[in-house]
Amino acid sequence: MSFLDTLLGRKYPPMIGLDISSSSVKLVELGQDDSGAYILERFAAESFEKGWITDGQIEKFDEVADAVRRVVAKSGSKTKDVVMAMPQSSVITKKIMLPAGLREEELELQVESEANQYIPFSLDEVSLDFCVVGPSPTSVGDVEVLIAASRKDRVQDRQGLAEAAGLRPVVLDIESHASRLAMSRVVSALPNEGHDALIALFEIGADTTSLKVLRDDEMLYDRDQAFGGAQLTQLISRQYGFSFEEAEQKKLASDLPEDYDQQILEPFVDSLSQEIGRALQYFFTSTPHHKVHYVMLAGGTATLPGLKDRVTELTGFASMVVNPFDNMKLGSAVRESKLRREAPSYLTACGLAMRRFAQ
Repeated sequence: MSFLDTLLGRKYPPMIGLDISSSSVKLVELGQDDSGAYILERFAAESFEKGWITDGQIEKFDEVADAVRRVVAKSGSKTKDVVMAMPQSSVITKKIMLPAGLREEELELQVESEANQYIPFSLDEVSLDFCVVGPSPTSVGDVEVLIAASRKDRVQDRQGLAEAAGLRPVVLDIESHASRLAMSRVVSALPNEGHDALIALFEIGADTTSLKVLRDDEMLYDRDQAFGGAQLTQLISRQYGFSFEEAEQKKLASDLPEDYDQQILEPFVDSLSQEIGRALQYFFTSTPHHKVHYVMLAGGTATLPGLKDRVTELTGFASMVVNPFDNMKLGSAVRESKLRREAPSYLTACGLAMRRFAQ
């Protein structure tokens, strides 16, 4: 253990979380000290070109693998153990009830038997996993078991990307589970530790925004909609004659003409806020709920000037921008100014890195 490790009180070796989306790869390296407090060691991102990943399917493996190698090099991490995730669309999940007290081998046989009913592929073609959630709330003497299955070729692609970058994949999670794990820290910092609060989490991606409504450890609602930050990039590209890639770079660097705020940004923020309001109304009309306690915004677009306040104004609900690293210790490699700007886009990567310490 180095002098710096001793100084920060590190106890456990760090873990990398690697979040691979349609537009980028994001890396978070977390450690933990003797008291159980998280230490953010490093974070970094690398963008993808359009078409490299489509609907969760890796179309350009070599290009994506090169980007993963670059993000590891950019971060400066020497950690090899990595947790990755499959997109929700690539995984079939199902909760089943099984008798309590079964041995591991008996559980596996029962799970395989049940899985045949729900998985539209031969079990030889899928990677199958399960975990015991806990006692059944409705059936005395039974336990809830969560089954998860994904096609082997999709799983092998994710593992191959890690190995191509010299990393050792130790856990393969589901993206939505990882973001919920990271959100558990955010929610616990709310009044009354967030108990019974209805949280509307909007994860604003490049092309898709997902709304997850959470209460305690339960996800009540999950729906994707086709709007995101790439629409702002397209508007910049059309208005000023930039290529899409050039417009994206200038957007991230805040290197845009003087009329950008009035002509492009403010109308886009208003449009995005209205989409968020419509998504909430759809939730209210399709469930018994008619309000939420908090609207939380994550993703790179969440930090757009004026967005949080406009969402509050339009919806009437308190809005917050998510920082999954709030109240974490920071390692010497972390630049605080960069972290403040980019933290909301690392929600899933943070949740993945937390997996080692949240077993």
